[in-house]
Amino acid sequence: MATVLRNSGIPFIDQVSWGSHLCAFYETPHDLLETVAGYFAAGFAMNEMCVWAMPDEVHSVRAESRLRDMIPHFDEHVGSGRLRFVTAADRYMVEGRFDADAFDAFWAALLDQALARGHDGMRISGEALWLAKQPRADAPTSERCVERLLAGRPMIVLSTYHLAASRAADLLDAVRAHHPVVARRDGDWQPVDASNMPRNGLAVRDLGAAITRMQSQIQGSDQLTDRERKVFALLINGASSKEVARDLGISPRTVDFHRGNIIEKLGARNTADAIRRVLSRRRGLH
Repeated sequence: MATVLRNSGIPFIDQVSWGSHLCAFYETPHDLLETVAGYFAAGFAMNEMCVWAMPDEVHSVRAESRLRDMIPHFDEHVGSGRLRFVTAADRYMVEGRFDADAFDAFWAALLDQALARGHDGMRISGEALWLAKQPRADAPTSERCVERLLAGRPMIVLSTYHLAASRAADLLDAVRAHHPVVARRDGDWQPVDASNMPRNGLAVRDLGAAITRMQSQIQGSDQLTDRERKVFALLINGASSKEVARDLGISPRTVDFHRGNIIEKLGARNTADAIRRVLSRRRGLH
């Protein structure tokens, strides 16, 4: 397959090749719609069929109505089949469980349709957390499924993650598995760079040192106590409150107390937002 760069339609990502697996975090439904609209508009301009496996929490009629205002010639794209909306979840399931072969076959069939209709290829957007939470489809398994699907095919996939619904471990898995990664928060685009992050997790002492190095760039981080830094380091590494409590020899209730202080001092909305601020500061942004 010839190497042809495609416009991603997403700031900070720009040009990508076939087989790319992109990742975008979003904060609000409008952030998600804006992300998908730009991504698909770029696909239409490059003769690609675009398919959105919409998250369960997104109302399809309302989403289509808003996308109509965001994507030029929206009705024409839908009517011609260049833009499709699918509820693919049930088509991946065999006897109530996720089936990797069914997943691959479903999307490969849609790609065959796209090529038969004269499209150069296909781009997909879907909510990553749905797949990762299915039986027999943990995060590593879901990543392997997507990578197998993309191998040697003229396809691009954008996995989206709702920040409010993502656990700390979900965020870390995503930034480790994808490059590049972007976040859209309340209308603002921000790159997230974790290219130097060890794939097997970071030691508490290393995370603590990283937080210390970045404290001058994150408003409020200079107010964190040593204990809060240790708690935060473990949370960034994906530990639960019970796991943090066990490692530090304190109660889960004390961990939650420190967690609340960390969120307040960093001016974050929740734990995931606090972690995102640290990770995004690797590129000097928050």
